[in-house]
Amino acid sequence: MNSAPRKPARLVLEDGTVLRGRSFGASCDTIGELVFNTSISGYQEILTDPSYRGQTVLLTQPHIGNYGVNSEDEESSRLWLSGLIVREACQRASNVRSGGELSDYLVQHGVPGIERVDTRMITRRVRAAGAMRVLLTEDVDTPDAALVERVRSAPTVSDEDHVLVVSTRQAFDWTKSHESPFAASSPDAQKASGTRPRIVAYDFGAKRNILRSLVASGFDVTVVPAATPAAAVLERKPDGVFLSNGPGDPAILHYAVGAARELVKRVPVFGICLGHQILGQVFGAKTFKMKFGHHGGNQPVMDLTTERVEITAQNHSFAVDPSQLPPSVEVTHVNLNDRTVEGIRHKELPVFSVQYHPEAAPGPHDSLYLFDRFRELLAATTR
Repeated sequence: MNSAPRKPARLVLEDGTVLRGRSFGASCDTIGELVFNTSISGYQEILTDPSYRGQTVLLTQPHIGNYGVNSEDEESSRLWLSGLIVREACQRASNVRSGGELSDYLVQHGVPGIERVDTRMITRRVRAAGAMRVLLTEDVDTPDAALVERVRSAPTVSDEDHVLVVSTRQAFDWTKSHESPFAASSPDAQKASGTRPRIVAYDFGAKRNILRSLVASGFDVTVVPAATPAAAVLERKPDGVFLSNGPGDPAILHYAVGAARELVKRVPVFGICLGHQILGQVFGAKTFKMKFGHHGGNQPVMDLTTERVEITAQNHSFAVDPSQLPPSVEVTHVNLNDRTVEGIRHKELPVFSVQYHPEAAPGPHDSLYLFDRFRELLAATTR
C-alpha cells in the first residue's frame, strides 16, 4: 500500500476550466488530449494500451483501483497515456489476483494522476465542447491564467507521429495464446488445427490481446515495425497481413497507407482500429476527427451483413468518412449511437476491417468471430 500523502493538484482545461483535487501516482506535470472512457472495469488494460499515447484519460467509473494491478492484464510493457483522471482512487486493493496498488503502478511508470475532481462535470463539458487539451500539475502557486495559456500553446495529438514511438523496433515472432484462466477466446478458435496460416502483423501500437487472439485463432504471427515497406513484408511470403490498432492521427501516416496500398493487391488483409482507418485511406476515403470519440466497452454496432448487433469495446478519436469510398468497397458495420462507420469490406479483394476491438479485454467478446472470419478468408483465397 502506498502510504505517501496525496498532495494538492490542479486540472487545467484549454477552455479555461481549472479544478482542484489531489494527486496520486507520479509527481510531474503532463499535458495531453483529454478523452473519457466509460468502461466499468479494465483500467489496467486502458493504462497499457499504446493507442492512448498523447492522451490523458478520464475514467467515468467513480471508484478506480479497487482490484489492484497484475502482470496478466497488461496490453504492453509500459504505460503510454499522459495522465489519469478519476473521481476516487482506491488506496488499498482487495482482489486475489492483485499484485500491487494502482498508485504505485503509476509512480513506477512515471504517469501522474488526479482524484477528487468532478469527473461527471468534465465528461459533460467534453461532450458539449469536444476534445481539448488538459494539464495535470501539482503546481498550486502559478496563476490559473498562466496555466491555461500553457495548455493552449501545447502541441495537439496531430502534431506528432505517435505510431513510430510505440511501435517495435525490430521484427519478432509472437507465439503466446490466451494463457490466463480468466481469458476468453472464440469457441471456433479452440478447434483450429492442421495447417496454420502465416501472417505478418504490422505493429502500429498493437495490444497483446490482439496477438493472443490471432494465435488462438490458428495463425502463426510475425510482428513487424510500423514503417516496414510492403516489399519487405512480401519477401516473407505471408498468407495474409494484419494491420493493428495504434495512436494518433491516421491522416499523417503516409508510410503506412503506402505500404497497405501495395499489400492489398497481393495478399488478404485484415485491419482493426487504426488499421481500419489506414485501409479506408487506401481505398480513397478521408478520416476526420470526431467530437469526442468512442472510448469504452459498451458501444452497440450492427453487422450489416448479418443484421446482428454486437456490444463492442472501442478506443478511437478519428473515423472514416464513407462518402468517398468507391462502389467496390462496402460499409459492413455501423455504430448504432451515431451511425459512424465501424467496418468496411472490398467486394473484389480479400480485404476487410473494423473500427472497434474484437479482442476486447476484459470484454465484451461479441466480436471474436472476426478472427475466425479472417482465417476463413485466407483459406478461401488459397484454395
